Amino acid sequence: MQDTGDIEQVAAGFFQLGLYLRSKQWRNAEKSGLTSTQISILGFLKRRGPNRVMALAKLVGITEATASRAISTLERKRLVEKGADPDDGRATRISLTATGIRLMSRQSEFPEALMAALAGLDPIESTVLHRVLSKVILNLQETGAIEPQRMCCTCRFFRPYVHSDAVRPHHCEFVDAPFGSVSLRLDCGDHIQADESVRKQRWQRFLAVKPLERGGTHPEEASEN
Repeated sequence: MQDTGDIEQVAAGFFQLGLYLRSKQWRNAEKSGLTSTQISILGFLKRRGPNRVMALAKLVGITEATASRAISTLERKRLVEKGADPDDGRATRISLTATGIRLMSRQSEFPEALMAALAGLDPIESTVLHRVLSKVILNLQETGAIEPQRMCCTCRFFRPYVHSDAVRPHHCEFVDAPFGSVSLRLDCGDHIQADESVRKQRWQRFLAVKPLERGGTHPEEASEN
């Protein structure tokens, strides 16, 4: 059991990163004459494509009423538009307009300082960070604290530690290729949620191997039913 004080320090670190990212988002939004909520909605539309108002509200972490007001403003600014939902003729989906696409193409998705700091990590540090973030996000997702994320570890195409190559031990069935832990995705556009039983089995397999313990190849891990 970890010391409560140690856990709080880690939480404080996440909190500081959150404040930094939120501050940068506010500044970027102000430059475009938008609010942080509005720029968040545009960002999700850029990454995930057309979405319903309710889905956008959940992704941004706001009420549906707040999302509707923000979208109405974005619609007046001709940054988004409403269209028919091909999956439900009674519903509508929000998508970026050409103007919205141009605006978001000029927006830096992540702060340069943060990208530089992450680029400074060595491969082992990056592997551990990917693993830790995947675990934290999945735990938050399973408790209902956040909406389901498009992560490798919950995807039907993800097969962890099925190759004996210590550098690229995982396999993505979508592209039919091996890949390493430093390439684990936390938001992938090709993600398809795995069946619960399969996801749990593969997640346990993923957790069973500690990256710092992987000093060589593990041929016995290359067989998965």
